[in-house]
Amino acid sequence: MLALLAVGGLRLALPRRLAVGPDWLLLLVIGVLISLYLLARKVGSHRCSVILGHLMVAVVTADMLWSLYLLVAALPSHRESSEDLLRSACALWVANILVFASWYWRLDAGGPHIRELRADHLDGDFLFPQMTLTTLAKREMGEEFWNPGFVDYLFLAFNTSTAFSPTDSPVLTRWAKVLMMLQSMISLATVVLLAARAVNIL
Repeated sequence: MLALLAVGGLRLALPRRLAVGPDWLLLLVIGVLISLYLLARKVGSHRCSVILGHLMVAVVTADMLWSLYLLVAALPSHRESSEDLLRSACALWVANILVFASWYWRLDAGGPHIRELRADHLDGDFLFPQMTLTTLAKREMGEEFWNPGFVDYLFLAFNTSTAFSPTDSPVLTRWAKVLMMLQSMISLATVVLLAARAVNIL
């Protein structure tokens, strides 16, 4: 939830013409969805909370993609200043990491609720290093009941946006590979096209 709110905050760094509606709109929508999500969890409606969780990530993903499209489409017109381009590139790059970290967190191995029900994380869509350890090695390292947390997926998303590869965690399933390709494409468009254009203007 904090990651999604951060994405809404990053939207404030974008020029006004690169976003749909007022600057505060995304934060308001996320806030409402988070409130409904927490209410669903409080009343024990697991299915509803899962749907709302996916909807939250889908909303920020759509907003980020639309902002990126508007920014790339505006490049030939030279309407954006170099400062705006650099600020927008940085904001969209960080948003890209947070959005896809949220997707990986939501989808890997059935989602966070299913993962928490398991004593140990042995099977998933990503092969984390801890999953390759022997039982003895896990016991010695105090990782007998290791489960990936949000930071693990944030690290995975950061590496994908920076190195355009998952680095230490191989990708095992097709949906994860598709998401990683999409994340790398967005990062490439943001870093290469927008940042390079801004540096050229400078």
